[in-house]
Amino acid sequence: VQLQASGGGLVQVGGSLRLSCAGSGRTSSIYIMGWFRQTPGKERDFLAACYWGGSSPYYTDSVKGRFTISRDDAKNTVYLQMNSLKPEDTAVYYCAATRRFTPSGAKEYREYHYWGQGTQVTVSS
Repeated sequence: VQLQASGGGLVQVGGSLRLSCAGSGRTSSIYIMGWFRQTPGKERDFLAACYWGGSSPYYTDSVKGRFTISRDDAKNTVYLQMNSLKPEDTAVYYCAATRRFTPSGAKEYREYHYWGQGTQVTVSS
């Protein structure tokens, strides 16, 4: 499985961005898709996840109501719509995929098997 993330950039406070993560290869093996972000010196933080072939998205509290994860099965693509962006949202954003459900509910980055290359999001004030 290969994941290609895109859509990052520079945006002002309160603005919006939509990140995309296109999957290729053996995508039938994917069980959950997730989005994470990372700032220098810190571990990757969970943001949102959804089941590859189903629904029931879930989010970390800090992005609930602002970020929305969705998918387009025909395009093998998962999106992260980010609204009301804040300076603290500045980070490198990663998409990831896991082949199975995990003890943490797929909220731990160590539980993911495949990763996109990361895309920088910068929110300026």
